[in-house]
Amino acid sequence: MTDPAPGLIVLLSSGETLPSGGRTHEFAAKRLPPNPRIVILETPAGFEPNSDLVARKIKEFLTTRLQNYHPSIEVLPARRRGTAFSPDESSIVTPLLKADEILMGPGSPSYTVRQLRDSLALKMITARQRRGATLFLASAAALAFGAYTIPVYEIYKVGEDLHWKRGLDFFRQYGLALSVVSHWNNKDGGKEVDTSRCYIGKTRFEALLDMLPDNQTVVGIDEHTSISLDFVEGCCYVRGTDTVTILRNGQVRKFNKGSEFPLDVLGEWHIPDVQNGIPAAVWEMVMQAEAESEAEARKVHKPSEKVQSLADAREDARANKEWAKADELRARVADLGWQINDTPDGSVLTPVGDDPET
Repeated sequence: MTDPAPGLIVLLSSGETLPSGGRTHEFAAKRLPPNPRIVILETPAGFEPNSDLVARKIKEFLTTRLQNYHPSIEVLPARRRGTAFSPDESSIVTPLLKADEILMGPGSPSYTVRQLRDSLALKMITARQRRGATLFLASAAALAFGAYTIPVYEIYKVGEDLHWKRGLDFFRQYGLALSVVSHWNNKDGGKEVDTSRCYIGKTRFEALLDMLPDNQTVVGIDEHTSISLDFVEGCCYVRGTDTVTILRNGQVRKFNKGSEFPLDVLGEWHIPDVQNGIPAAVWEMVMQAEAESEAEARKVHKPSEKVQSLADAREDARANKEWAKADELRARVADLGWQINDTPDGSVLTPVGDDPET
């Protein structure tokens, strides 16, 4: 089994269940395998009584928004350590082993760090992302995975003195010292209160900057905006509605929506050895899960040459705007036990019967 390339890391500031965020979800989905497995962790909001509702809303949104990609989506209630719903409980987090995309969203950054640091879940996440799974982090989760994280609730709501907390430092394995600040241009406070810089405000954030080590790169992400780190292409992609701001070595660089820039802008980076830093027991579980997934894939029916020929003919008919002919060909394909699903990347064939023609 060859070692795949690391998966995409997507950092979305906000709007994970809004049309603006949907564009980033589709950007990521286009890079996933057919019929992808998406796993959503409740962890960032695990301290809230309705954490299941928070995650379920994301699942419902993705089920509709990504319907052309036919994902299977599962919510994992990895809410709190020391309980039956712990991120260290293998019965809870085992679905991570076969995930093509792992998603976490809103909640508390500092709570997320406490629950995931050195956890079984984080070890599995690290291994799966290293093996090609996309890691999709929105809002609080994006902050938590940085080297340092702003304890938003503690400062903004409780009134604690300005300080950083150690984050999960997920990017260190790639040689990057990144701290992420979502909600960069937030305006919830209106004209009365500056709630930018993740509700801290510009003035207090400047003081926070002085507390960071000199080697840190800060990634500020505007509302409804995302940055995706591609370690294969060595490139960053900005999607959504606004801007990503990079603070590094005393310089400020801004990148607008739709832009792309080299990963080097974030610092010197490298791809780690695929198993480096991952416990042998976790690695064995990941490899076993991959072997099982490959065996499952081999059992899946593939369309016959006749079915594929009809589907190709339909593509030609659509290209020539022969809509009646295209509909007729779709019906013939359906009679043979297959359905044609049109996606932004072209048509995809999936079996619809118990015994499609092979």
